[in-house]
Amino acid sequence: MGNLQNLGLVVFIISLFLFTGTIFMGSFHLSPSELEDFITEKGYQNELIKAELTKAIVTDKPLNIIEFSSRVRNAYAISNTYYDLLIRQYDAEKNWDKKGEQYQYKIFGKPHTLSFDLAKKAGKGYVKNHPGLMWMLTFGLGILGSLIFILPNLILQRKAGIKNNHIYLKASTNRGWIAWLVLIYLVSFYLLLYFMPDYIVNWTFIVDPISLFLNGSLSSQWFLYGFLYCTIMLIMALRMYIKYRDNNYQLIRTTSVLFFQIIFAFLIPEIMTSLNMPGYDFKNAFPLDYDFFFDWNLDHLRNSGSIGLFILIWGIVLTLFIVPVMVYFFGKRWYCSWVCGCGGLAETLGDPYRQHSDKNLNAWKIERWLIHIILVFSLVMTLVTLYCYFTKSLYFLGINSQWIKDSYSFLIGVWFSGVIGTGFYPIFGNRVWCRFGCPLAAYMGIIQRFKSRFRITTNGGQCISCGNCSTYCEQGIDVRAYAQKGENIVRSSCVGCGICTAVCPRGVLKLENGPEKGRINPKDILLGNNIELIQLVNKKEK
Repeated sequence: MGNLQNLGLVVFIISLFLFTGTIFMGSFHLSPSELEDFITEKGYQNELIKAELTKAIVTDKPLNIIEFSSRVRNAYAISNTYYDLLIRQYDAEKNWDKKGEQYQYKIFGKPHTLSFDLAKKAGKGYVKNHPGLMWMLTFGLGILGSLIFILPNLILQRKAGIKNNHIYLKASTNRGWIAWLVLIYLVSFYLLLYFMPDYIVNWTFIVDPISLFLNGSLSSQWFLYGFLYCTIMLIMALRMYIKYRDNNYQLIRTTSVLFFQIIFAFLIPEIMTSLNMPGYDFKNAFPLDYDFFFDWNLDHLRNSGSIGLFILIWGIVLTLFIVPVMVYFFGKRWYCSWVCGCGGLAETLGDPYRQHSDKNLNAWKIERWLIHIILVFSLVMTLVTLYCYFTKSLYFLGINSQWIKDSYSFLIGVWFSGVIGTGFYPIFGNRVWCRFGCPLAAYMGIIQRFKSRFRITTNGGQCISCGNCSTYCEQGIDVRAYAQKGENIVRSSCVGCGICTAVCPRGVLKLENGPEKGRINPKDILLGNNIELIQLVNKKEK
């Protein structure tokens, strides 16, 4: 079995090298007629951008993607700098007509997005011409290698679960060199996805046929990401099925996050787009869906007829009514562990790293401050955005609407939830974003802590202090400390994943939705390794 798994690992690594290597394959250049078609399609009005792009990429010399991207970005920069100078000149002269005229010649958009659009048209070579074969050599081999590596666990792991399986002796799961290599690859992927999507245009060529089938258009970097996301979750979910095959709660929960990610987050939005409707993830609640109230989204929904109005009403009802009611009855687990795509990736791809969550009391303090600061940030951003949208103003109490939206999108939407939130799984654990950054988790956590029927009950008399529960708690909760005291666990950060109950050898822990009375006992609880006493004081119900 070990040799079979090694074969699977080799096949997977080969596919990964081939997938990564496709970035540098093919050439990128346009003929004069192809460039003319692109400029007409985009509606560019000025001649300068045409001249600069002609000099940059209309050439007989094949360009690799790095050189092509550099030339294209430089051409756009030269054109926009020229018109920026004219705009400032006419502004100083108070020649408003001329100033306004120059705006039509400026090309708006982020450099990497503009370069990606052009690279999509300019790409030539084997990857673009043979997407099916390249899919088999990359995705296909990767899936095959993963299955060969995972399936023998049905025999090797005679008993389900993760009880004392030497995770801290493996370089891949103890922050060793393998974990660091995985971190570097994941972070590099997210940096390319967000800031240099033109560099990975060959990857999008591979999934173009799938994109055309689902939505009628060529793949963007976001379609590629969604397809990768679902594929990885499917493969790693199989690993979860094998590992927890004796635990019905884990089997159903894993199936649930797969269903909501593949159907609601990926397929339905793509099909809606193909039908000229707004592509919308109906499970994505504000403020996790932070741009729901952005002006461009509101305009898009308002201009989309009845379906747009339904989405707008649904998003508001989901946030203000459905989320708090569900948290009251079932805790955060109904969303974080059963529905959310971020949680789904954390529970599948991130499961091997769940033991890296910091159980230290200081980490808990940082978590509480940081996640609630981000919640306030998102609420302030939304308030400013809505005020400026309805009043047609640029400022609210001195805060620039565009600035605060761009700041949140860059710091939280890109860096925290993407680059750090997923890229740092192998070192900081699989719920970095959920613990420290997700504003929806903070919102639900407040409800769960003070007004919910959910709790994890403990039977301290049977606890043998093995520490499995604390080790594998992805949310950084020292579960053993609660179990030893016989205290119910009602921490606002608990997502009810149930792994602590799955790995407990004595059945000390149990997930429950019971009456609120008796949910919290006003007793001293020993938390963490710092030997500090935290007084949980709650008014007793009459």
